[in-house]
Amino acid sequence: MQKAYTVAQINTYIKNMFSQDYLLNRVSVQGEVSNCKYHSSGHIYFTLKDKLSVLACVMFAGNRTKGLSFPLKEGMNVIVTGNIDIYERDGKYQLYAKNIVKDGVGELYEKFEQLKRELEERGMFSPQYKKPIPKYVKRLGVVTANTGAAIRDIISISKSRNPYIEIIVYPALVQGDGAVNSIVNGIHMLEMIGVDAMIVGRGGGSIEDLWAFNEEAVAQAIFDCSIPIISAVGHETDTTIADFVADVRAETPSAAAQIAVCEIEKVAQNISQYEYELYRQIMRQIEKQKNKTELFGEKLLRLSPQRQIRDKRFGLMQNEERIKQRMNDILEKKKYELLLMAGRLNGVSPLEKLKQGYSYAQNSEGKNIKSISAVKKGEKFSLFVTDGRIEGIIADIHKTEGRD
Repeated sequence: MQKAYTVAQINTYIKNMFSQDYLLNRVSVQGEVSNCKYHSSGHIYFTLKDKLSVLACVMFAGNRTKGLSFPLKEGMNVIVTGNIDIYERDGKYQLYAKNIVKDGVGELYEKFEQLKRELEERGMFSPQYKKPIPKYVKRLGVVTANTGAAIRDIISISKSRNPYIEIIVYPALVQGDGAVNSIVNGIHMLEMIGVDAMIVGRGGGSIEDLWAFNEEAVAQAIFDCSIPIISAVGHETDTTIADFVADVRAETPSAAAQIAVCEIEKVAQNISQYEYELYRQIMRQIEKQKNKTELFGEKLLRLSPQRQIRDKRFGLMQNEERIKQRMNDILEKKKYELLLMAGRLNGVSPLEKLKQGYSYAQNSEGKNIKSISAVKKGEKFSLFVTDGRIEGIIADIHKTEGRD
């Protein structure tokens, strides 16, 4: 009996056949999108069909960023590039999409990617060459078509943000024959005029409509320009070579005007704030210097000769007062001591004794008569009493008995 295989074994065998087939590992399939579903995981499930057949397809979320530049919708004619493999669980094969482009632009897309790689290798996308947009743009140059929504949006938004801004428009061809030269000439002309910043762009369209901004000549003109350039080509999902080379990429022409032109009201508010802050800082410095000047003035006043003379004079006056006070204290003390001594002397004064009934006798020689031996009979003597002097002659001398 012939050997029987499991379903899983058969599906695995077929999967190996798919993986070993060189053609199926990278294949591009053209068809119309049908049954397109965006899963919550970020994957896209859809079917490619033509008049005779259908093919199941899936694009995983990780491939969408680089491989899909537009919203995938029902009925679109696209070219899907990827590999065909079998999903073993269901036993169904499908196309695992890596890249999806609109049908008819596949060749342009390849050309876009090739030029992008070349310019990137030459360093034209490097951040070190990006020039900053001036904060206060006074003259704004615009290279775009002179009709259409793009120029109207740029002028309208720019004037609403700053009514005083000067806008110089170079009316360029932005698609078709002559568009590349027209855009390049516009960039050179506005650079010669001397604008502060430049917007180069147009409104949205197909890849064919936007192709002038994918040409190397335009990219080189943007890279060589000394004026900061804002690229504003198409809508948010549109990306061109000009976007990579420009100093700043704006999602839309309206966004470019918002980037380039400052709001005059905010500028006025900032000026008012700076004015207030400057005034506050000036007043703080004035107050600080005023205090310092006052301190120096006081110090200078203290050190001035006139102040020092006055201080010395005041010091001398204080010393004089202290000396006078000291002298008065000493005089009062001595006066008091003198009174005490006078009191004591008064107690032993002969005059005081005379007032008490005593008298004082002197011989002719003026000596105090203390003893009878100091006088002689017939000798004159003087007797002092309280109210005068009595002159007399010694008539006789008697010695008191019992005394020496």
